Amino acid sequence: MTDPASGSPTSSGSAATMAIAASALKAQQARMRVIAENIANADSIATVAGGDPYRRQSPVFEPAKVAPGVTGVAMTGVKPDPTPFRSEYNPGSPAADAKGYVKMPNIDALTEAMDMREASRAYQANLNVIENQRNMDSRTLDIIKK
Repeated sequence: MTDPASGSPTSSGSAATMAIAASALKAQQARMRVIAENIANADSIATVAGGDPYRRQSPVFEPAKVAPGVTGVAMTGVKPDPTPFRSEYNPGSPAADAKGYVKMPNIDALTEAMDMREASRAYQANLNVIENQRNMDSRTLDIIKK
């Protein structure tokens, strides 16, 4: 089988489907690790007065070649979220500035929970794609055997 646009060989439909779904599984798994890191650091403040706390990270996804003529997705890195830090009044903290305010991470627990749920659902959807493709391959082989 060849790609009509480039003329290069491509993977079969079954292999291409599996490769695309597998790349999406890997990308969503990496996304969930970034989200978990954000949640774990939601209360991480600076260790010095006036210093910056943990900054929320966002995953970066890009198209990636997963098989000859087949493009999937990959998480290529993370970028810091430019949202400003929150401030809390806590003059007893070692991270407090001269006015007694402590910079808090720019992490919203509700946003992280929603992102985690979305990533989990995308992961499950891709697992379903793989399972359905395996079932179709199995049924095809059963038909051929008859």
